[in-house]
Amino acid sequence: MNGRHSISIAVLTTNQDDVQLINSTLRDAGHAAHCHWISSPNKLADTLSAENVELLILNCDRYPDGIRQVVKQKDRYNPELPVIAMQDKAEESDIENAMRAGACDLISMRLKNRMQSVVSRELRALRVERALNSTLQSATEYKRQLKAQRDYSSSSIALVQEGIFVDVNDSWLQTFKVRDKSELIGMPVMDNFESESQAALKGALIATIKGKWQKGAKLVVKAHIDTGDAEELHLQFSKIDLDEGACVQIRITPRLQVAEEPTKLVHDALKRDPTMLFFHRAQFLERITKRLKRKPASGTHCLVYIKPDSFGDLKNKIGILASEEILGMLAEEVRKRMHPRDVAGRFEGTSIMVLLERGTARDAQVWGKQLVDHIGSMTFEIDDKSTSMTCTVGACAVSEVFSTLEEFIAATIAAYDVGKKAGGNGSFLNENTEEDTKQREFDAIWVRHLKAALMEDRFRLAQLPIAGLRCDSIQMYDLLVRMIDEQGNSVLPSEFLPAAERNNMMKNIDRWMLKAAVNFCGKNSVDRVFVRLSQQSITDPSTAAWIEQQLDGDGFDFSRLVIEIPERDAAKYIKHTRQVVHHARKIGIGFALEHYGIDQERFQILDLLKPDYIKVDGALMHTLTTDKTVQEAVSKIVKAARKRNIKTIAERVENANAMAVLFQLGLDFMQGHYVHEPEVVLEDTGSAAPNTLAGLATANNG
Repeated sequence: MNGRHSISIAVLTTNQDDVQLINSTLRDAGHAAHCHWISSPNKLADTLSAENVELLILNCDRYPDGIRQVVKQKDRYNPELPVIAMQDKAEESDIENAMRAGACDLISMRLKNRMQSVVSRELRALRVERALNSTLQSATEYKRQLKAQRDYSSSSIALVQEGIFVDVNDSWLQTFKVRDKSELIGMPVMDNFESESQAALKGALIATIKGKWQKGAKLVVKAHIDTGDAEELHLQFSKIDLDEGACVQIRITPRLQVAEEPTKLVHDALKRDPTMLFFHRAQFLERITKRLKRKPASGTHCLVYIKPDSFGDLKNKIGILASEEILGMLAEEVRKRMHPRDVAGRFEGTSIMVLLERGTARDAQVWGKQLVDHIGSMTFEIDDKSTSMTCTVGACAVSEVFSTLEEFIAATIAAYDVGKKAGGNGSFLNENTEEDTKQREFDAIWVRHLKAALMEDRFRLAQLPIAGLRCDSIQMYDLLVRMIDEQGNSVLPSEFLPAAERNNMMKNIDRWMLKAAVNFCGKNSVDRVFVRLSQQSITDPSTAAWIEQQLDGDGFDFSRLVIEIPERDAAKYIKHTRQVVHHARKIGIGFALEHYGIDQERFQILDLLKPDYIKVDGALMHTLTTDKTVQEAVSKIVKAARKRNIKTIAERVENANAMAVLFQLGLDFMQGHYVHEPEVVLEDTGSAAPNTLAGLATANNG
C-alpha cells in the first residue's frame, strides 16, 4: 500500500451502521477507506476472491462466525491479510483472547482514536511485509536473469551512427522487448533512454567518435524497458569503422555480481525505513561512527541535516498517507544527489541526516543549497492532488573540537536551527567553532606543529593529474600540500590548513609551495603545474614583490607555472588580485580562477582579471549528470570562457557519466577521482636546503 490508492477494507457485521462508523472514523484520520459490507460468511468468500482486500474488521458482537473461523476462511485466499476484532467493550483479557484466536488486535467501538491508531499500524505492517515479499520476488527474478545470461552468452549490442540505430543484435531486441529490428533501425537511440541519461549518453557517443572515450569505462543510464519502470543499464562504447563511415558500438555489460540470498535481503530491508529506504536511526549512527574513525583519502567528512519546512501544515492539507508518500519523494531526490561513499538515515520524524565526503565544508553547504533549490521548484503529485514544499539544510564539517558524535550532530542541527529562525528554505553552515575556546586550544598546538614543519622542511607536494578532454598533448598537474608529522606520517590538508588560515600562516605555506613547484618542474618534464594562493597571500602587500624577486632567475620557463585564486577571494579583493597577477605575469606565470561559477554568473570578473584558465567549481559536479539547470549553467560558463579564449577545467569529476556530460558541454580539461585516484605524495621536493620560516616570510631575501 503506497498511499496513492484508497484502502480496501472488509467489515464483517450484520449492522450496516458499523460500516458507516468505520468509514467516517478512518477518513477523519486521513485514510481514503473503501469499505465492503460482509453480512454473512458466504459473502466473505466471494469478496476475498473478487476484491484486493487489505484489511478485515470483524464485529465480534454482530457476526455469525467467531475470530478463529474468520481467520481460517481468509487464510485460504490471503494468509497475510490482517484481522482486527471489534466489540462494544475491550478489556485486557478480551484483547489477549482475541489475539490468541488469530486477530492482530481487539478494538472498542467507543474508542475512535485507538481504532485509527490500530488500523494505521496494521496497514503499515502490511506495507512492510509486502515490500519484503517484493524484495524476495526481485531476488528470485534476478537469479533467473543471471541464469539466462549464462544460457545465452551473446551480449546485447547496437551500432549507432550520428545518434541513429543502424543495427542491433537479437540480444538487444530481447533486452528492450522489441519484436523485430525494423522497429529500431533508423530510429534515434535517445528514444530508448530516460531524459536524465540523455546528456551523458550524447557525450559518450561524441567522445567515442573523437577517440576520447576511456577504454573499459562504463556509462550508467536508465532505459525505457517495455511499459514498466526505467531500468538501470551499464554501457560500454567503442568506435567501429564501417563502409558507411565511423559508428559507435554500444554494448550492455552483464551484471557480474551474484544475487544476495533472500534472507540477507530481508535482513537488510529491516534495517531501513520503509518510506525513505534510508537506514533507521540506530543503523545510521552505527555506520557513521565507523566512517568517522577513518579519514577520507582527500577532503573531509561533513554532516547535513535536512528537514521539510512547515510539514504539519502540508500533512493537514493532503492527509497522513499522502504526506508519507511525499517524504519518500523527498528521500529519492536526496538519494540522487549522494555519492556512493555517502550514507543517509531517517534521523527523527521527518528529518534526514547524511554523512558526505566532500572537499570542504563549503561544498556541503552548496550541496544543500542545490537540494533546497530543486525541492522548492518541484511539484509533488499525489493522486489528484498537487502540492509544493520547501526544506532547510544545516551543515557542519567534522572537526577535532568535537570530542563526541553527540557534539558533532548537535552542531549540525544548530546550523539547521539558524536556518529555521531565518525563515527556512536555505542551506546553512555551522562556522561557530572558529571562535570556540576549545578550537583556540587546538590551534595553539597546530601552530607549534606548523612552525616546526616549516623549520624542519617537513612539507611535501602532492600531485593530482589534470586530463585533457579535447587533447592529451599537454601534461598538467594540480599541486597540493601534505605535512609530514614527527613520526613520518602524512597529514591531510583538511587537518592543518584551517588552523593555518585562522592563525595567519598560510602566506608562509604558499611561498613554500611556489618554490617547491619550481623545483618539481625542474625535476619533471611536466608542461604546467597549478599552485593556489590563499586570501592571506593575495592581501599581503609583499606577495607581488616576493614572487618577482624570489622566483625569477636560473633561466626557468615560468609559463610552466600557474597560480590559482578562488573566485570568491578574487571578487572580494579585485585590486589586490590584479596586483599579484600583474607581477606574476611579468615573469611569465599564468593565472587561473578556481571554484568558479557556484555563486552566480560573474562574467564581468573574467574581463577584469583576464585569467588563462577557469576551474568550474566541483560542487556543480554533484548533480551535473541529471540536473538540466546545472548543465545549462556550466554550458554558459564554457561559452563565456571560449569567447574570451580562456581554457576550462572541471573540478572533482567522479565518474564516466560526468566526464561524458562535460565532453558534450565542451570543457577542455578535468581533474578528480575519475582521472586519477587521490594525490600521490612526493617523497622529495628537490629543495637544495630546508626553507626556514624566516626566509619564507622575508620579501627581499635573495
